[in-house]
Amino acid sequence: MTTTTPPRPGERHLARMARGAEGIKPSEIPTLFAVRGRTDVVSLAGGMPNLEGLPQRAIADETAGLVALGGKVVLQYGSAQGLPKLREQICEVMSLEGIAADPDDVVVTVGSQMALDFVTRIFCDPGDLVLTEAPSYIGALGVFASYRADVVQVPVDDRGLVPDALRAALEDAERAGRRPKFLYTVPNFHNPAGVTLAVERRAEVLEICAAHDVLVVEDNPYGMLALDGRTFPALRSMDAENVVYLGSFSKTIAPGLRIGWVTAPAAVREKLVQAAESTTLCPPAFTQAVLSRYLARHDWRAQIDTYRDSYRVRRDAMLAALAEHLPEGSRWTRPEGGFFVWVTVPDGVDTDALMPYADRHKVAYVPGSAFYAEGSGRGRSELRLSFSYPTPERIAEGVRRLGLAITDYQSAH
Repeated sequence: MTTTTPPRPGERHLARMARGAEGIKPSEIPTLFAVRGRTDVVSLAGGMPNLEGLPQRAIADETAGLVALGGKVVLQYGSAQGLPKLREQICEVMSLEGIAADPDDVVVTVGSQMALDFVTRIFCDPGDLVLTEAPSYIGALGVFASYRADVVQVPVDDRGLVPDALRAALEDAERAGRRPKFLYTVPNFHNPAGVTLAVERRAEVLEICAAHDVLVVEDNPYGMLALDGRTFPALRSMDAENVVYLGSFSKTIAPGLRIGWVTAPAAVREKLVQAAESTTLCPPAFTQAVLSRYLARHDWRAQIDTYRDSYRVRRDAMLAALAEHLPEGSRWTRPEGGFFVWVTVPDGVDTDALMPYADRHKVAYVPGSAFYAEGSGRGRSELRLSFSYPTPERIAEGVRRLGLAITDYQSAH
C-alpha cells in the first residue's frame, strides 16, 4: 500500500509565485550559527563576534536613560535615511579610513546585508552580470541569486583581488557584449579568504573599473579589525564618484543592533533612500539612538582595540593549531585581521564529502563550495574556519578534531 505525503499548508500558492522568487534559496548563514549552543561540538563555522569584552552595563544604562529622556521620540517613526546625529558619527568612523563624507551621503540600513540588497535591487535586472571575488561572501551570493543576476568570480591571491584577472574578466564580458553592473569586493580581511587587498593594488583596481565604466561596491565590515591596529585606505577614499561603500557596526560593536550603512554618490543615494522607504519606511530609530548615545558617551575606539586584542590571541591560536594538527599537504592563509582563515586541504580530499567525518569528530566548518556561485563546482578542496568566537582552547581542540577527520577521510579513500 502506497501513501502520499499531504501538501504543506499554502503549497498550492507556490505555483503562482513570481519568476524572480526562483532565485530566493535557503541561506546557509543560519546553519552556520545553529551549533553554537551545543557544548559537544566545536564550531569553527559561523563568523560571530566575541562579545565578552562589550560593556553591556554601559549599553544597558544608555538604553534606560534613552527611554526615560526621549522615549516619545525614539519609539516613533524616523527618517528613511537614518538619524542625522548617527550619520554624523558614521562619517567620523569612516574618516579613520580616509573617507571624507557628508552625513547626507550616508543611508542607515538594517545591517549592511540590507544595504547590499538595496544596491543590487537598484542596479540588477534578471540576467545582468555582477563581478565578485573567487571565493566570495555567502550572503552576497545569496543576494545576487535572489535577483537572478549572473555572477562571474575573479581570482584572489595572498594580496587580494588579482588586477590582471579583473581586467581579463572585463575584457571577456565586453567581447560577449555585456557590461557588468558592478564589482562587489571585500578588500579588508576578506570573508572567506582572510586576505587583504594590497594597498598598491587598490588604485589599479579602481583604474581598471573606471576604464570599463563599472561601479565598485566596497563591503568593509572588518576594516577596523586589523590585528596590528592599522587601517587601510578605503577604496571609497580614492574614488568617491565610482565607489559605493557598505559599512556595519555588527563586527565592531554588536550584531544584535542590526545597524549598517551605505555611502554613495548623490544620485545613487537618492535611489537608496527610496528603496528604504518602500521596504521598511525607516530603519529602527530606537537602536540607532542607543548606538548614537554609546558612540557619543563612551570610548568606542578603545572598545575596538579590545576586540583586536581578543582576535589576535584567537588568530594566533588557530594558526598554531593548524601547523600542529593538519596533515601534510594542507595550506592556509594568514589573516592580518578580521575573523577567517581559508584552508586548502591535501589533494584527494573533498570538503563537502568530509563533512560526515567532521560530524563524527564533533567539529564544524564551512565547505569551500558555499563561497562560489551555484553550479560552479568550485571550492571542494577548500574550507573556511572562523577564529572570532571560540576560546583559544576550543579553537585548538576544534582544529585537532578537524585534523583527525581529514586523516579518517584519507584512510577511507
